[in-house]
Amino acid sequence: MGRLDGKVALVTGSAVGIGEATAKLFAKEGAKVVVADIKESKGMQVVEEIRKDNGEAIFIKLDVAKEDDWKNAMAETLRTYGKINVCVNNAGISQAKDIEDTTLEDWNRIMSVNATGVFLGTKYAIEAMKNNGELCSIINRSSIDGQIAEAGLFTYCASKGAVTILTKSAALACGERKYTIRVNSVHPGYVHTELTEEEARGYGLEPKEYFEKVGAMHPIGHIGEPNDIAYIDVYLASDESKWVTGAEFVVDGGFTAQ
Repeated sequence: MGRLDGKVALVTGSAVGIGEATAKLFAKEGAKVVVADIKESKGMQVVEEIRKDNGEAIFIKLDVAKEDDWKNAMAETLRTYGKINVCVNNAGISQAKDIEDTTLEDWNRIMSVNATGVFLGTKYAIEAMKNNGELCSIINRSSIDGQIAEAGLFTYCASKGAVTILTKSAALACGERKYTIRVNSVHPGYVHTELTEEEARGYGLEPKEYFEKVGAMHPIGHIGEPNDIAYIDVYLASDESKWVTGAEFVVDGGFTAQ
């Protein structure tokens, strides 16, 4: 029996990276998965891989910064599966610039995905979940940069800080209204994904060189892999975490313990 049997889960940014790993692991644990991303061909590939592994999944094209896309995604999920139990607001982008080099355009672009996208996902997930009578979970992807700061990732840090506190406020609101919805944030450290490869190039480094450099900064001795985060997502999506809300889950190889 899977840990997520009977659950319907929507995962944003699930065509690649951590989101892809989470979508696939959710399906292995018995969830019906909505792969939601702007990358249609890669997203459909993830769906096909899930189905080949005897899982159940559909793809929905979703730009998390667009409210109408969120309305459509929730409506299509409900039409297909009749409910939603889990929403993982995973989609995110980054940029290697400090405050002096950041333009207003840079700021608005990153905030629209990383902060506004999580706001919209949380808002519309609550609306879709609150009356279904089942235990539900919203998992928001923050970062260690939502707790500590790095000069060269100015807007990314600001956006992930917003996610950290947004999550706590939403958790309190759901509790006050007696909804059976838990809202928590997950804070990865450096993980080997396309996003961190882009960060490396933003610093003028090749990914391999960058990963070796930052890996040495972690007490555990190396950077993480997408599944290291996906397993925390499974716990928070499952009823095992029924008494957990408004919490921050750090998965960073000891980086922030220093």
